[in-house]
Amino acid sequence: MRSLSYFGAFFGGALAGAVLGLLLAPEKGENTRNKITDAVDDFMKKHNIKLSRKDVNDLVDDIAEAAPEVEA
Repeated sequence: MRSLSYFGAFFGGALAGAVLGLLLAPEKGENTRNKITDAVDDFMKKHNIKLSRKDVNDLVDDIAEAAPEVEA
């Protein structure tokens, strides 16, 4: 069971790093949010997970709000 927690922590950290990398990229916030939303949609389709577009948009907005503010 311990290896499963390491596995989950690794992928959770990788996902958080990828999201933060996208959020800190030098693109407009709207473009970045659209990229994240599209990536989440693709992942959900690949793994047959059903969520509405609104749920995904809410998740993206929550992640964006949790990320530290960066001034350009």
